[in-house]
This record gives sequence, C-alpha cells and structure tokens, in this order.
Amino acid sequence: MERRERLNSKNSNNKQKLLLKDNKKIILWVIVNLEVWDADLAQPRNILPPPMGIPMLPDLPNWSWHEYGMRVGFWRLLKTLKDRKICSTLALNATVVDHYPETVKAAMEEKWEPMGHGYIQRPMHKVENEFVDIKSAINKIEDFTNTKVIGWESPGLTETLDTLDILSDNGIKYTANWPIDDLPVDLKVKSGKRMVTLPYPIEINDVVMTSIQTHKSDEIYNRGKLQFDRLYKESDENPKIMAISVHPYLTGVPHRILFFEKLLDYILEHDGVEIMTGKQIYNWYIEQVSLKKE
Repeated sequence: MERRERLNSKNSNNKQKLLLKDNKKIILWVIVNLEVWDADLAQPRNILPPPMGIPMLPDLPNWSWHEYGMRVGFWRLLKTLKDRKICSTLALNATVVDHYPETVKAAMEEKWEPMGHGYIQRPMHKVENEFVDIKSAINKIEDFTNTKVIGWESPGLTETLDTLDILSDNGIKYTANWPIDDLPVDLKVKSGKRMVTLPYPIEINDVVMTSIQTHKSDEIYNRGKLQFDRLYKESDENPKIMAISVHPYLTGVPHRILFFEKLLDYILEHDGVEIMTGKQIYNWYIEQVSLKKE
C-alpha cells in the first residue's frame, strides 16, 4: 500500500474536538531511546570523523561515544525524569535487554512503557527478514518486561511499504514513524485493524538538534520552549501533544542535561499539563473518538 493510501484525512483542520479530563489542555510525552550499536559495523551516528577521511572498523571512538550514554547518560536521564514524576515511553532495540538489562529493569520499576524500536539499531530496509525482525523484537521485549507492547518506532523512523502491515499483524496499535500532525492520526492497514500514528517529534529531538544540526548545548531548552509556548496557546482550541525525544549519549551528558531539566521544569510550571506515555495517549485518543461516534 502506498503512503498516501494509508491516510484517512488530508489535513489537521478536519479534526474533531478532543477533551482531556480535569480541564487539562496539553499532553507531555517523553520518549527515551535505548539502542545497541555494533562496534564492528559502521556506527549509526558519528561525533568523530575518521582519520584522513578513511573509515576504520571497528570504530571504537564513535562506539564509545554511544556506550557512554548507556553506562552513564541513561542514569542521568532516569533521575531527571524520576525527580519530576514523569513516566516515559522507553523505545527499545530488543537486544538492549541482553546488553544493558539493568537499564530496562530500572525503567520498568518506574512504570515506564516499553515500545519497540527494532531488534538492533538498523534501518528496516536493511534487515534480512522484516517480519522475523519485528516479531522477534516484540517477543523479546515482552518476555523481559512482562508487558504487552503496542507501540513501535523504527530505527531512524524507517519503513518499507510493508512495515505497517507487519506491525499490525504482530499486535502493534500505534506507531511513531509518521510525524505528520500535532495529534494522533488513523492509518489504514491491510488487516483492517486500528493503527494510529502519534506525533513523534522530529525537531524536538536531540539527534536532530545535536548530532545532525550540531547546535549548542542549550538548544533543547530554547527550541523546546518555543515549541511548547505555541502548542500551549493553540491548545485552547484543541489539546496538543508536546513530545520530546532524547537519547542517553546526547542529552545524558553533563553539559546538556541541565537544559533538558530546565525545559521540563518550564513545561511543568504551566497549568493544564497532563503527562502521558504513548500507550496512554493511544487509549485516550481511542476513547475520545469512540465517544464522538456515540
């Protein structure tokens, strides 16, 4: 099925009025991404270019950059979110449970929601068998966390033309791969089951701000504040979702964590902020759509 064939509506102006309980007006959704990088392969991101422009494998410097995040940065993020009572969505490469099981255990102790993020950090176009990769990832995460996985974010938000249908066949109900709106959007899948895309943040995302655009350490606060202010203003007409995506090797470092904390504190100072996981957003949206049909 082609991309546009999966969309039910062309623009956000057609959206019905949604309601949050207790006069809340905006949802805060924080996604923490945990990944496994293979030192023997080209790394997903680089902070150090190869000497003399010649790629070297294994790529120890860039692998170590990410490894620091899993060993140290994650715990900074966990404390930051725990101190503010923010229950987050944990986007997981499935093999994180093998290499860094203590991180997943700590997140589950805080009632975070596990979300599928591939089996390993590799584009969906590059996996040998997409159905096996997705099914294996979901099963592995569910077995370790003892939690049903209903959300999915592909590595790099990558999809083939078959990905959504395979996800639906394996029990996934929402995806973060289609950041096309400020609110959830229904997508069509061959199974006829419900599939919803949530507004995963491409620009309020530390990979984009830090690794790609190489902004200063305070960019997550400056850009995040501007994003929130506008969404908060517009939420008088319809609730909005303020989503923030972070990675331990980027935001979990000493010179950036302060600005992530400042952004969260700024958001939480406002009245009407509801903290939700991806699963909670999905359930809220489905409930609202069902009520409107009655």
